Amino acid sequence: MKGMTNRAQGRWASWLATAAATLLLAACAAPQKAAAPQAVLPSWNEGPSRTAIVEFVRTVTQPGGPDFVAAEDRIAVFDNDGTLWSEQPLYFQMLFALDRVKEMAPQHPEWAKRQPFKAVIEGDKATLAKAGQGGLLKIVGATHTGMTVDDFTQSVTQWTATARHPRFNQPYTSMTYVPMRELLDYLRANGFKTYIVSGGETEFMRPWSQTAYGVPPEQVIGSGFATTFEMRDGKPVLWRQGKLDFNDDGPGKPVAIQRYIGRRPLLAFGNSDGDLQMLQWTAAGAGKRFAGIVHHTDAQREWAYDRDSSVGRLDRALDEAQRSGWTVVDMKTEWKRIYAFEKP
Repeated sequence: MKGMTNRAQGRWASWLATAAATLLLAACAAPQKAAAPQAVLPSWNEGPSRTAIVEFVRTVTQPGGPDFVAAEDRIAVFDNDGTLWSEQPLYFQMLFALDRVKEMAPQHPEWAKRQPFKAVIEGDKATLAKAGQGGLLKIVGATHTGMTVDDFTQSVTQWTATARHPRFNQPYTSMTYVPMRELLDYLRANGFKTYIVSGGETEFMRPWSQTAYGVPPEQVIGSGFATTFEMRDGKPVLWRQGKLDFNDDGPGKPVAIQRYIGRRPLLAFGNSDGDLQMLQWTAAGAGKRFAGIVHHTDAQREWAYDRDSSVGRLDRALDEAQRSGWTVVDMKTEWKRIYAFEKP
């Protein structure tokens, strides 16, 4: 993307790299009254993860207890892709970008002869895969920048209302995990403030985070493009530039947490090596802390993957979880259901 430094491009490209690999293989409140015990995490089976979560929340919210934490310090952060919603067969933001290329093609007739756009329009996965990170960055730049924030938000809103997941034929916002939404609600009911801290692009998540997760847009932290105030056609606009401003992945997550929240989280949840540093930063705080990982183990209801996956690889973070005693949620055995659209 024009104006992007080599360093910035390389850092965010690491988030996009897994998308290229996958294509090759294919050739996101105020305290409320606590919920009644029988209503706590109903989609979670009785097991080590549910027990650990409930006990942690009880411990840090018990007034007068030795581990009591004041409400203002009850910060909970969650990755999005693979933690709050699915991320297969490709990060949903990339699927959005690919769909946008096809939608925007009539306004860009030159794309019919220019790669990687030609490959997207023709559904040529092999050629698209060969374009690698550079090609994906061109696609993201063309579909995410060179427009106002309002126009981009509108395109995301339209996509989430009409696009369907290729495997389940459901809106992408229906691909959110019911147990994790219950966890978000449970934490907020116990005085926690919940944030999304994701490698995905901030303005891609903000239009639907409130509806999907109950997380307002101001509590969504992600990667982002440089945005400038401009006067265009006599009107003030915020213009999305083709330059990456911040990469909120890996070591960038603790930096973003400090920059935008200013408090170390009390609880953090992720699912991949891209969440490792956020989990480490959270767990290293004083007093009781909770670090959790969603482990994808259910090939039938969702997907099963970890160390060898090109999307959402869980390798170093899984080793660290085992060494440090973090909570690892076994999706197959610990979740009664995954999606709201599942039949009983």
